Amino acid sequence: MRFSRIAPLVSFACCVVVAPGLLTGQAAKHDKAFWHSIAEHHYEVPSGESAPALAQELSGLLASPDPELRDDLAYSILARWIGRPGVLQPDYLRELAAEWMRNLNDGIGESGNDSVLKRSFSALCLSLIAEREAKTPFLGAAQYHQILAAAVAYLQSERDLRGYDARLGWIHATAHTSDLLQALAASPLLTSGDEASILKAMETRLVSAPGVYTQGEQDRMAQAVLAVIRRADFAMDSCEAWLTRLEAEDKKVWDVPLTPESLARYQNHTYMLQALSVRLDLEPDSPKITALRKRVLGMLKSR
Repeated sequence: MRFSRIAPLVSFACCVVVAPGLLTGQAAKHDKAFWHSIAEHHYEVPSGESAPALAQELSGLLASPDPELRDDLAYSILARWIGRPGVLQPDYLRELAAEWMRNLNDGIGESGNDSVLKRSFSALCLSLIAEREAKTPFLGAAQYHQILAAAVAYLQSERDLRGYDARLGWIHATAHTSDLLQALAASPLLTSGDEASILKAMETRLVSAPGVYTQGEQDRMAQAVLAVIRRADFAMDSCEAWLTRLEAEDKKVWDVPLTPESLARYQNHTYMLQALSVRLDLEPDSPKITALRKRVLGMLKSR
């Protein structure tokens, strides 16, 4: 979570009543001071306001180029409200989930502009939905698998892989989508085929990244992989096949003329394996964990 980066809060400000047309996508009705006032008052929904209407407005702010408005306020308020029972009801959360899934395709393929913010922060907010689903199921199998399929597709399709930007703040599409997959992996609805698709998506993302991730993305990916590994029904064969493919990709790096792209792939694999090794070392002992520790450490020793 990103709550530690919330900026100092200002005093309570007067609020503006949300107009009836807000749910149809009209412009935001509240200013930054209003959202600060909510954070200052322990993220309580202001008296006389509608939580769903405000959440819809906050959803629109996920595309804001202002990092304070987008991240410190919109995302952080949504995180509290989604995590608190009774604030946003399941029917409305299902609507939000559908909206955020659509956002993952808005401008997909673009890079270097601000359109990535809506996609990346929609993925991050979907992780909040998935976390609530894991604790108190409400999505149903159909929408759960729609979110999973959207997350897997988005992880592989996003072309704007910036981590932190001096103007925009956190962008972090790979990390945010890894957070989403990590949260989805906690559901009993995940199948062995889903486990394999998550690992394959991680593989594709690491292979296709044009440069070396520098903002902790490999660790967030490792945490998503670990969430799959922790499952009681985890298929070791899928993980072994995945690790074997990583080894084969890395051997190719040294069999042909080196390129910046091939070296980036090798380094991203290395950093992800290092993160996974540390994460596995922190897990309670079990035959599964012991075998994977040995396997991953052996891969690192051979590099």
